[in-house]
Amino acid sequence: MGVPIVITRPEAQAAPLAERLSALGVPAVVFPLLDIRPLPDPAPLRAALARLAEHALVAFVSPNAIDAAFAHIDTWPREVIAAVVGEGSRQALARHGLTEQNARIAFPRDPQRTDSETLLDVLDLAALRGRKALIVRAETGRELLADRLRASGVEVEQVAAYCRGAPPLDAARRATLQRLLAEANDWVITSSEALRILQDCVLQVAGPAGWRAMIAKRLIVPHERIADTASALGFAHVTRTASGDEAVLAAIQSRP
Repeated sequence: MGVPIVITRPEAQAAPLAERLSALGVPAVVFPLLDIRPLPDPAPLRAALARLAEHALVAFVSPNAIDAAFAHIDTWPREVIAAVVGEGSRQALARHGLTEQNARIAFPRDPQRTDSETLLDVLDLAALRGRKALIVRAETGRELLADRLRASGVEVEQVAAYCRGAPPLDAARRATLQRLLAEANDWVITSSEALRILQDCVLQVAGPAGWRAMIAKRLIVPHERIADTASALGFAHVTRTASGDEAVLAAIQSRP
């Protein structure tokens, strides 16, 4: 069966991967490091999405942004480019009916490098100059995509689609984390923010000794930036994968 896998994605995204691992005979534990919550007031999101056709480009920063936005989208304007940064987001678009067969979708072509920088590489910035772009995101996030688009002469609007934060470290989560620290397991980490939340939780629950136990574990991460964060925090065993569940599953199955 192999060493268990701890999946730290938000609950809704963690469950499908856990099910696929269980079907392969790999024990999986879901321990979310991020909570995705609805906006207290979705009116600004609805208003922005009601004007989809005014934009040349709509960029979604994550599958969560797509799921939250499409709760308010009835029809996608065919002339508007839908831009995403990873395979998980491209699959989320497909779940909502948007594919390369029926829509203009922009995404990084190298599965080993999926982020705002590589999305910008595939966009025709000259053709977007003087036109409007909408970025659908969490309440906070990186500004690189917006800044680069604006520098290229694009009129950029950003709108929050969901709230993101650390789950409460209640008694049940503290007990689960203590158990996971004591057991042999590998961890799937899909954002640098989650990794920093993990460090904070471990130090609260088990102190420096617990953190030493944590950084001895193997991490499986889908992006170079997360791998760099892990290395800076002291992790020595970091497996880098391409974007998407298939790549994560392949890395898990090929573990030594």
